[in-house]
Amino acid sequence: MSDTNSDHTGPEVPRPATPPAYDAPAAPPYATPEYGGASGYSPAPGYATAPPAYGAAGYPAPPAYGGYPAPAKTNSLAIVSLVSAIAGMVFIPFIGSIVAVITGHISLKQLRTSGEQGKGLGTAGLIVGYVGLALSILGVILFFLFIGVVASQSRGY
Repeated sequence: MSDTNSDHTGPEVPRPATPPAYDAPAAPPYATPEYGGASGYSPAPGYATAPPAYGAAGYPAPPAYGGYPAPAKTNSLAIVSLVSAIAGMVFIPFIGSIVAVITGHISLKQLRTSGEQGKGLGTAGLIVGYVGLALSILGVILFFLFIGVVASQSRGY
């Protein structure tokens, strides 16, 4: 009889190898090799005769990193200046612009002496406040001119 299956038409499949007998000698135990004179060879110059132990000092400890530094505080009057300038352009034309100009000047004076941030906010509040103030004044002038033109056009009907 052969080692192949009679129903199978492919190549012959080899049988697995037989396991070793129970009385076969065991493999020798693993031993760490000795560095240096045991095998008759000397170590290379500059190398230790034995590997360093795990965790041995060789590298310094990594540096200790602290947390992130605290962000610099933003001047609250600079924020008020920009918000009131925007409100002066949209909701309250004249009053919001005046508040923006006043708080913008105060915030820029405070920022020169303190270490706070917000110079851009204060400057933007000043610029938008002055533009809003100019537009408000221009609007009032144009309103009175319009009233004067309409009054001169009427014939008193």
